[in-house]
Amino acid sequence: MKRRTLYTIIGVIAIVAVIAGIIIWQTQKPAQPTGETRTAVVERGTLLVVVSASGVIEPRDRVNLTFEQPGSVHEVLVEIGDTVEKDVVLARLDTGQLALQVRQARAALASAEAQLAQLKKGARPEEVAAAEANLHAAEAQVSGAAAQLNRLKAGATDAEIAAAEAELASATIQQIRAEDLHELTMTCYTFELGGEERTFCPALGAPEEQARYNLEAADKALAAAQARYAEVLAGADANQIRAAEASVLAAAAQRDAAKAQLDLLLSGATEGQVAATEAQAEQARASLEQAELALEMATLRAPFDGIVAAVNIKTGEMAPTGQPAITVIDISQFHITVSVDELDVGRLSEGQAAQITIDAFPNAALDGTVASIAPAATFEGSVVYYDIVIALGPTDVPIRADMTANATIVVEKLTDVLLIPTWVVRVDRATGQTYVDKQVGEQTERVDVKLGVRHEGAAQVLDGLVEGDVVVWIQTSRFGPQ
Repeated sequence: MKRRTLYTIIGVIAIVAVIAGIIIWQTQKPAQPTGETRTAVVERGTLLVVVSASGVIEPRDRVNLTFEQPGSVHEVLVEIGDTVEKDVVLARLDTGQLALQVRQARAALASAEAQLAQLKKGARPEEVAAAEANLHAAEAQVSGAAAQLNRLKAGATDAEIAAAEAELASATIQQIRAEDLHELTMTCYTFELGGEERTFCPALGAPEEQARYNLEAADKALAAAQARYAEVLAGADANQIRAAEASVLAAAAQRDAAKAQLDLLLSGATEGQVAATEAQAEQARASLEQAELALEMATLRAPFDGIVAAVNIKTGEMAPTGQPAITVIDISQFHITVSVDELDVGRLSEGQAAQITIDAFPNAALDGTVASIAPAATFEGSVVYYDIVIALGPTDVPIRADMTANATIVVEKLTDVLLIPTWVVRVDRATGQTYVDKQVGEQTERVDVKLGVRHEGAAQVLDGLVEGDVVVWIQTSRFGPQ
């Protein structure tokens, strides 16, 4: 049993040794072509140093026109693709209410300016005359109220008492006459004449109702005369005195107000009054400008000669506020904006030539020129970029805005340099060293190379090869050399 185990171990060791020998042999044998082989000759030539970047084609100008206030769209006068001239009307809202506000603001401004002009000019003669007449009338009211107050305080005069007595006497006589007349309508007398009994009514035929009415009126007139006479004899009471004094004060206040108004007209406006009126006029002017601006903003006009790129409104609908209603672009010239790493931007300058290719037209090449370089960077994470604007030259290619484009900016032209194609270059995965397979007789050997600029499939050789060397690219198998 122990002998069989020993034989087994020896067999396993032998198999492992064979496998190891095969692996060592595979790694040490010379590289041999196991697939496609391509060769290239190291030559001298010219190489361009470029900076490449991508972007989109942009028009000379693009403006999104918006309505700054809500409203119903009254009319839309353009469609997508229409060519428009500067200041032509594109669309407008319903402006009826806005126009009314402008008229009201204009009227308010005219009124304020007229008041200011009149204030600065001074009072007109007719205004002064009217103020003087008001003052005279107020003074007359003061005099009349004061006289009435004095009469109440002094009591009745002899003449007033005599007049009251005469009024009472007249009323008494009228009452007696009315009473007698009424009695006559109610009394008849019987007597004999010539042996016959006869009846006589002095007021026969007089209307008893009218006599009674006259008597009642005479009674009232007599009562009034008696009250008046008693009042004259008694004099004014405290309430009448207070009422008369209040009338005097009210008349005096009206007189003072009329005098102040006259003095104001005669003295002219003060600086404060002029300043206040000027402020009112300025406020009215600002209100008018605001109303006119609102009316103007209800109409969208083309900001420049161009083409309508988008129409997002319809007649009769409410206009979106703060969102593009119509977009206009200027396609008289195109440009692209690309982002260039900060390591490359130092090699760029305005005026440098650029080659432009467009994804939509892969076989077309356009000329361009660096128009501007951003003075400040744009940050994307930890990477620093600078925006470069490249102006496109005239072309017959039917380019359109927002097409994807690739720009190649030539920053330097290297002449008489050693060149190899980039497809022959290999990279050591362990060390990162670039190398090529160089043809030496019937065999190839690895040669480490130092490369410089690369462009359009060519690489500059700085060290490791000389002109005329032949380099080989071999498609090796999985177990072939790398």
